[in-house]
Amino acid sequence: MDRRAAARHRGAMTAPAVSTAARRLLDAARSGVPCPPVRDLIGADDVAASYAVQREVTRERLAAGARVVGWKVGLTSAAVQRQLGVGQPDFGMLFDDMEASSTGEVDTARLLQPRIEAEIAFVLGARLDGPGEFTPDRVRAAVAYQVAALEVVDSRIAGWDISIADTVADNASSGMFVLGRRQATPAAVPPVATVMELTRDGEVVSKGSGAACLGDPLAALAWLAGVARDAGEPLRAGQVVLSGALGPMVPLVAGATYTATVTGLGAVTAHARRGVNGDRGDDAARTETA
Repeated sequence: MDRRAAARHRGAMTAPAVSTAARRLLDAARSGVPCPPVRDLIGADDVAASYAVQREVTRERLAAGARVVGWKVGLTSAAVQRQLGVGQPDFGMLFDDMEASSTGEVDTARLLQPRIEAEIAFVLGARLDGPGEFTPDRVRAAVAYQVAALEVVDSRIAGWDISIADTVADNASSGMFVLGRRQATPAAVPPVATVMELTRDGEVVSKGSGAACLGDPLAALAWLAGVARDAGEPLRAGQVVLSGALGPMVPLVAGATYTATVTGLGAVTAHARRGVNGDRGDDAARTETA
């Protein structure tokens, strides 16, 4: 069997497993009951199969009426990469029903095992496409503005028992997000120079900096721009990109209030409440263009 035939054979063998893994994750999200890892179906380190699962879950979400409003970059910490045995970040999709920026109210009833982390979010003003390497300088020019953000990460996998395959398949362990209101350009506030402090009910629970995010949050954006372009889905104007954690994530506790302060970008707050209605955020104000 030649190499191409072997690849086709592997793909045929993988397709049923991909569908089964996607269904397992979708059922967990709908039932609110975490599921076993999906690596038993697709392999613990088969990243290609993991993204195939993620795409199938995305198709199901879109068919159900959700809309993609952006992307998230995960695994931007060198320590977490070492823990999972990988040498690069991963990515997931942001859907409109994940945003809670208008109210800051995060409905914990929608989540299974939530944790929260502070990030810098980029809102793009131009499409990131075309040949050549994407560098921090190149992508900086495409950013309309940046804001402080809180990402609520969540796992459909019971006990956060994840390999790289599990988290990629599970949309990079995405949950919800809240964007801050103070806008600045990367030229005015260099992301790499920022310092972050996250509090829970006024008590500091996490600290970090822009340098903790792949060395520079713009480097995370550059990585994503290249991966998205190569996949035929270039980043577009109006999309939000959560660039990765600035410091350690912490458990999200129902009833608590979390505030992240990022130098030059002000504060962003999330209130963890059970049973509140989420919102569609402010994405209507961000015009997506092809």
